[in-house]
Amino acid sequence: MRTGITTGASAAAAAKAAAISLLTNRTPSETAVINPDGKTIKVSIRRYFDVLNGKGAVVLKDGGDDPDITHGLEIMAEVVLSTDSNIIILGGQGVGTVTKPGLQVPVGQPAINPVPQWMIETALKEALPDGQGCLVTISVPDGEKVARRTLNPRLGITGGISILGTTGIVLPMSEEAYKDSLVPLIDVAVAAGLKSVVLTPGRLGAKWAAAHGMPEKAVVEMSNFVGFMLEKCVDRGIEQVLLWGHHGKLIKIAAGIFHTHSKVADARQETYAALAAAHGAAKETVLAIMESLTTEAILEILIKNNLTEIISIAAERASSRAEQYVRGSLKIGTAFLAMNGKILAADQRARLIGGKLGWRI
Repeated sequence: MRTGITTGASAAAAAKAAAISLLTNRTPSETAVINPDGKTIKVSIRRYFDVLNGKGAVVLKDGGDDPDITHGLEIMAEVVLSTDSNIIILGGQGVGTVTKPGLQVPVGQPAINPVPQWMIETALKEALPDGQGCLVTISVPDGEKVARRTLNPRLGITGGISILGTTGIVLPMSEEAYKDSLVPLIDVAVAAGLKSVVLTPGRLGAKWAAAHGMPEKAVVEMSNFVGFMLEKCVDRGIEQVLLWGHHGKLIKIAAGIFHTHSKVADARQETYAALAAAHGAAKETVLAIMESLTTEAILEILIKNNLTEIISIAAERASSRAEQYVRGSLKIGTAFLAMNGKILAADQRARLIGGKLGWRI
């Protein structure tokens, strides 16, 4: 299936093209941007336009074969040179604004996530002379309308979509095809003689596992398909599984949810609230957890109220529920991580399984 380009990579390419046009009067039909892994991504430029004291460029968002709600949107960047060396990124029409805490972007800032910000800045530095700064405004003319069909209203992001992406590349998400594409990762581990694997939701989890010393062949991405991948581990003779990833994803397993896409099931607040209540949390604290928009905001509440012990309890419950799901056919441990990769909690079995795999605990 055909891969696509994220909104972040689209914005970075539009910004670079606008800067090239402003400085050279050229209008290339394609430009290349770099993702954090050093991969070059080529992006087509749809058109150029003039702005006061600057230039603009437009990229047509291409979701590939992914059922991406942003596919076909115009991602626009306007570049105006500044008198200093700073590159300032602003959100224009159709780019949401963060209004509530707990997200990766501070309150009051445009909803342009850290990796897209890095890609935009890196792309501009490639086009600008050394020491030359600029003001770049990212816009999505139809972004506000499309955002109503996303999770942004629930997250407190108003006025448009978010500019997202951790790799710049959109992988096709046809569910059956995607599930089938994940299973070979288990086969690679088995072929390497491994009886233990790390199941993690995505690439960030895989990156964190590598950073902690676990071998690449042992790390298997499972996306949202926790139950499916656990069953495939059983089918292929795996004996031990370390569930490893962001606590906002894995907390769902503690509630017995084994397809973790938010459209299928989402009980993050309820699960944390129930555990906090069972641990003796005050009613006001439980209500604050229930009203939180993100699990990062919940984490702040737990830290503030000396309730971080329930993260360990949640990890143990996730392991227990997962073992029940496969009827005891696997030994399972769970490690919960924060957004920055810090380990928040890991049960005893997680440490044993991870230790055998080289986890530098």
